[in-house]
Amino acid sequence: MILFTTLGRYLAIRFLRSVAAVFGILFLIIYLGDFVELLRRASDAQRASAGLLAYLALLRTPTIAEQVLPFAVLGGAMFAFVNLSRRLELVIARSAGVSVWQFLTPPVVIVLLLGAVATMGYNPLSAALKQKANQIETGIFGRSSRENADTSLWIRQRSAEGQSILRAERSSDGGARLSGVTAFVYDPAGRFLERVEAQRATLEPGAWRLDDARVTAPAQEPRQHPSFMLPTSLTAEQVTQSFVHPASVSFWRLPEVSRRTEAAGLDAAGYQMQYQTLMARPLLLLAMVLIAATVSLRFFRFGGVGQMVSGGVGAGFVLYVATKLTGDLGGAGLLSAPAAAWSPAIVGSMLGTLVLLYQEDG
Repeated sequence: MILFTTLGRYLAIRFLRSVAAVFGILFLIIYLGDFVELLRRASDAQRASAGLLAYLALLRTPTIAEQVLPFAVLGGAMFAFVNLSRRLELVIARSAGVSVWQFLTPPVVIVLLLGAVATMGYNPLSAALKQKANQIETGIFGRSSRENADTSLWIRQRSAEGQSILRAERSSDGGARLSGVTAFVYDPAGRFLERVEAQRATLEPGAWRLDDARVTAPAQEPRQHPSFMLPTSLTAEQVTQSFVHPASVSFWRLPEVSRRTEAAGLDAAGYQMQYQTLMARPLLLLAMVLIAATVSLRFFRFGGVGQMVSGGVGAGFVLYVATKLTGDLGGAGLLSAPAAAWSPAIVGSMLGTLVLLYQEDG
């Protein structure tokens, strides 16, 4: 097998170096851009020093860089294949009887291992750093940086008495205390019962305690309650989790978080979509390698490198847009999470294989 030959090791090292170089450049660009943005936002924050902001940007960058990993693989693969072609190394390999499928084996194995490591190792690390960054960012900026944005929070819950939807203007204590609360209460059959408005809501075992509540029900006069108890099956941990973005949850914790979220009657589509996206990452990276191979393996004796680069970047961008589009549909519950996460990677891999078959084998 070529993977264990001198040629295979050489191709694997060249490919890995190219991908690492492109990813490192993208990581540095993201870090510098985020650092500049934090400096702009912190112009009125007295507790924000340049060193603290540099540290905060470093904590935030891995999560953002994780999203551009497919482009790093695409760019690194194109760079490696073009260099091998221009230096006639692939021409010599082909003349020695090595097919395109053979010298693609080392990059394919490398990229599958890279995808697995990125999913099982890099993602938990970036999620932990993201959570730490959120804590530091809250301490520096609080909610002042979003004072012009809609900061409403929505919670859907169910209990033995029925379902209810809570809207709160603000939250504190990890979501266990809410301010500016409006609750829409339904019976087990889904019929609307009443609307409850309160200044504050505090999560207690088995119920929300709404202080100074005004209850409005159909065909009834509004009633005022000093304290109104709204049953709930949520725990403080589940409420806190409902405010956590899926990107801030480790790959290993996503199934459990999704299960608990569903059990509490909350929408778990985002967590399910994130889990399936991470599972499909190795195949997506493989699709990027195949796309790069379709435009980078021919002999560039008479030029055409610019057109090749444009074609490869365009194809990769189309695949990335398709991935984001299906991801949004899956996160909204309009598509099943497995179909939304896996379909772009499967289609991209099949199209790349088809084009290579046409180019190499006629």
